[in-house]
Amino acid sequence: MFRKRSATPPNPRLLWPVLVSFMVLALPTQGFETKATSAFVIDQSTGTVLLSKNADVPLPPASMSKLMTLYVAFEALKDGRLRLDEKLPVSQYAMSLGGSTMFLDTTDRVSVEDLLRGIIVLSGNDACVVIAEALSPDGTEAGFARIMNERARQIGLKNTNLVNASGWPAPNHRMSMRDLATLADRLITDFPRYYPWFAEQEFGFDGRAPMNSRNRNPLLGLDIGADGLKTGHTQEAGYSLVGSATQGDRRTIFVIAGLESVRERAEEAEAIIGWSFRQFQAKTIAKAGTQFAEVDVWRGELAKVNLIAANDVEALLPILNGDSLIGEVIYDNPIEAPISAGQEIGKLVFTAGNLPQVTVPLVADRSVGSGGILAQFIAAARILFRKVQTTAESAI
Repeated sequence: MFRKRSATPPNPRLLWPVLVSFMVLALPTQGFETKATSAFVIDQSTGTVLLSKNADVPLPPASMSKLMTLYVAFEALKDGRLRLDEKLPVSQYAMSLGGSTMFLDTTDRVSVEDLLRGIIVLSGNDACVVIAEALSPDGTEAGFARIMNERARQIGLKNTNLVNASGWPAPNHRMSMRDLATLADRLITDFPRYYPWFAEQEFGFDGRAPMNSRNRNPLLGLDIGADGLKTGHTQEAGYSLVGSATQGDRRTIFVIAGLESVRERAEEAEAIIGWSFRQFQAKTIAKAGTQFAEVDVWRGELAKVNLIAANDVEALLPILNGDSLIGEVIYDNPIEAPISAGQEIGKLVFTAGNLPQVTVPLVADRSVGSGGILAQFIAAARILFRKVQTTAESAI
């Protein structure tokens, strides 16, 4: 379906060839019934949200919050405050951490690269603290947490509050699933040099922890394109996972939390990847230069100008036939001259089922200079006549 909406009664003539092409894209939204208590799934290339369940509720993130520790550390590497070959000391506090560790002790000096791989692959709580104390303005984990919270706000994480570097259970240590997906996207996009570490299935640091040498991400090695990012588990949070996978030109990022077992987490994560790639397909919904409307020009040397798509636009849409893709052109009518070719003067908004709207900028296909007194008089008369005609038709 195709609609036009303007500030004045629109021209009733529809662009039928465009209408037909829209109806070919008649597609439904395929829901996914997840067992997770909270979930968020997004297609990275188009930004299309495929699934959102309690996605903005701040929850205990467990070890998934280590991703923020890593993000701040990667930034420090980028600006030179850390070096990969730099060796850092291990404090008594870092050595005392329980849970998943690299079994570090106070006699160690560990390279930054080993610490980061130990966080990613081994989920080392002790490694997190070593990094935190090195980057903290006061040498404490609490000081590092303040840095993480500030950076979280700056990169758009709206429901995040962190009190430690490792994700160790704490009353106010919280992140939402949407925030974790946003953070995953930033890690993938901002730090392509380090992202391959997230796909490592094993890291045998110094031979110390043979029972803790393998990555807990259940998707790695399944040949489904999975290449990250971080699992998490506490009694309060349940079993959770921030994951990502690529197939073809597409990348899916997802976060699930509140699963009841390692097995359920693995099954749910694999099912989400399969669903996101099999049930949706990227389609071109607007070609650059396609005309979508003809708009009156006020006080111009020409009476009308065409609205065209500025660029090719792709959207991720469900594959099977079903609900219609609806397109609506929105513009102010008339547009006052002068107008430059390529000037944005309208927009085309697409809606498909429950998927987010896709907005396409519409621009003028030509330049229109200001007209003289006669052109302005004719334009005013034309608009007045159209208003009178519309009023008369409404009264019939």
